[in-house]
Amino acid sequence: MAEEFVDKRLDALVEGIVRLSSGDLSARMEVSPARDSMDAVISGVNLLAEELEVFYEELEQRVRDRTASLHAAQVELERMAMYDSLTGLPNRTLLRRRIDDETLPAAVRSQPAALILLDLDAFKAVNDSLGHSAGDQVLIEVGRRLESTVRETDTVARLGGDEFAILLPQTTDEIACDIAERILHALRPAMIVAETSIHILASIGVRCGEAGQSGEDMMRDADTAMYVAKNLGRSNVQVFHPAMLHATHERFTILEELRQAIPAGQLRVYYQPLVLLRNSTIIGAEALVRWEHPDRGLLYPDNFIGIAEESGLVVDIGGWMIDAVAAQLGNWGDVLDGRDFAVRINLSTAESRAPGLADLIDRALAEHAVPTDRFIVEITETSLMTDPEASSANLLELRELGVGVEIDDFGTGYSSISYLRKLPAQAVKMDSSLIEDIATDPRQRKFIAAVLQLIEAAGLISIAEGVETADQSRILTELGCCYGQGYFFGRPMLAADMAAVITGGLGATAGGGDPEADRTIGNLRA
Repeated sequence: MAEEFVDKRLDALVEGIVRLSSGDLSARMEVSPARDSMDAVISGVNLLAEELEVFYEELEQRVRDRTASLHAAQVELERMAMYDSLTGLPNRTLLRRRIDDETLPAAVRSQPAALILLDLDAFKAVNDSLGHSAGDQVLIEVGRRLESTVRETDTVARLGGDEFAILLPQTTDEIACDIAERILHALRPAMIVAETSIHILASIGVRCGEAGQSGEDMMRDADTAMYVAKNLGRSNVQVFHPAMLHATHERFTILEELRQAIPAGQLRVYYQPLVLLRNSTIIGAEALVRWEHPDRGLLYPDNFIGIAEESGLVVDIGGWMIDAVAAQLGNWGDVLDGRDFAVRINLSTAESRAPGLADLIDRALAEHAVPTDRFIVEITETSLMTDPEASSANLLELRELGVGVEIDDFGTGYSSISYLRKLPAQAVKMDSSLIEDIATDPRQRKFIAAVLQLIEAAGLISIAEGVETADQSRILTELGCCYGQGYFFGRPMLAADMAAVITGGLGATAGGGDPEADRTIGNLRA
């Protein structure tokens, strides 16, 4: 009987061990009242089973936790890959995916999708003047306003920088244009950033969808329309039409050819006389850039300067102009000997705030042995106000160097009287639009008189550009304007003709250039 009891306990022990080894960690064996050596073995096996069960439960929990962490990380990676980290909006990748979903041939819809692209106007000035932190706050606020303007079914995305997009599924052309106009309206109210009131506007391009159109073409066309909006004065909406593609291709061609213009020696400098109004004595000239295109002939700035500004190539052209004018002043050494004569060169917005501007001009003048007082830079009101600190710092360095500084296009910008008084400038050049009707409109004459008094009160010299008639010249002289420039005194001309004018007076040559072209474009300007 005892042997039979032992055999049963042994069989139970073996069975328990087999179950444990097969993975059943819940298997347990009963301990007999005998409490003998076999019971000790059974108790040890049971204890081992309990420890293994706890261990495996902990291990399984760790696996579950790790799996959950990996899943969360994967979700976060996907979110990072599909959403903008600053604004939380969908990014370019997610937008393209949704555009493709809307434009797939298999996607049969009652209305095609529309796409709106917008680029903030003058956003770089915010970063430059207030810092990138302020710029980030502006972008976040823009994203918020865009989301509050569109429908729930629409996708607002940030493509990068200051460029945003809105995908409008199943949208009519009228609704797409209405939403674009609402966006302009929503952006109009001022934003308070870094204790500064900022007005942010945008140039908007709209591509109304067509059946069978690819997502790639949709993005390209919306971008083209946005580009046209910027060129038409910014802060407006343009709807894509096929003719825009030709214009874009043309601009690209001009840009590529312009990149080769400087090394190929195709740029030219023309000079327009500047005179003392009371006796028409020539006291200087303004340097104007032209492009002698091998196929298109002589091109004026309105044909290429805008493209140069957008591409950044305007800085290279400006650098070339500085060196070319310095070289010409050096060549005119004998002609200018003993004469009060200086050449003005207009700085683009990018040049006016570029570091090292004074050093660049100093090196060019030193290389050609030109006194610094024979060189004057002109900068527009708008350029100054885009980044006042950087521009003013550069102008102060130029003044310390001995280079003259003048404010160009006065009357077309938004300088305040107090700001005008603080500018590190010697002279102010009134825009030609101010004096155009001075001989026929008495009110305009009174206005010019007030402007001249303002300039004099600021301790600056007055210059009038666009003087085309004897009456205009006489009235300006009577009102106290110091200097004048315009077709009445001479049109832009090549250096050889300008040398003859310097030595022989205004009647020495008829000058050169196209009067209708020069009437509107003037010079290399921002």
